[in-house]
Amino acid sequence: MNRIKQKLQEDRKLLSIYFTAGYPQLNDTVQIIQDLEKSGVDFIEVGLPFSDPLADGPTIQESSTAALKNGMHTELLFEQLKDIRKTVSIPLILMGYFNPVLQYGVEKFCQKCQDIGIDGLILPDLPLDVYQDEYQSIFKKYGLINIFLITPQTSEERVRAIDEASEGFIYMVSSASTTGAKEGFGEEQAAYFDRIANLNLNNPQIVGFGISNAQTFQQATEKAKGAIIGSAFIKHLTQNGVNGISDFVNQIR
Repeated sequence: MNRIKQKLQEDRKLLSIYFTAGYPQLNDTVQIIQDLEKSGVDFIEVGLPFSDPLADGPTIQESSTAALKNGMHTELLFEQLKDIRKTVSIPLILMGYFNPVLQYGVEKFCQKCQDIGIDGLILPDLPLDVYQDEYQSIFKKYGLINIFLITPQTSEERVRAIDEASEGFIYMVSSASTTGAKEGFGEEQAAYFDRIANLNLNNPQIVGFGISNAQTFQQATEKAKGAIIGSAFIKHLTQNGVNGISDFVNQIR
């Protein structure tokens, strides 16, 4: 069974951490992954830096720009991760934009992911219908779960279509804004969380965007299976390098 599906069966709230590959230093990627697992994280989302990250807030944009300047690229990331399954067992997800995957070659990319032990992909700009028509068979061939995003503006009809097409979890974007830490969630987000929970979807939801501390993690997971922290962790890396990762994770839950 895919590691994502196995993890989702655990009877507890799950914490996923996102960071940008090649940041803060080019060769930090593997150590960050290993330290996050040792700290008790449930999923890790490794970001493929891209030159035009439209959905990302300034913190992740800056980390992406820095990683590209450091020399990070798709082939180098695969090289860095080639032995990752010798030391890490939790689910690993690559997150990025579809253009670098297309440039690399979709089937070649998926084959590399399978060889390394990647469990899923999050490609926010790959439309559902295009995925189903052109790429779903390739993803399935290589055992990869494609994770789709929903937002407060996503219609019930589309949410249910995404649920039908999903095999792992649904990435539930907490707001229509770009990524970044928030002080807390307001009534609008609470109503959105309730609305999605009341749909009784087949796939669990994991909330992203705006989670930065224990308070927002608890709020986000009241109705959802788990939550994703990205910008707040990137800020930690900016300030501390690869030091103190366990301290960061421990203050979340």
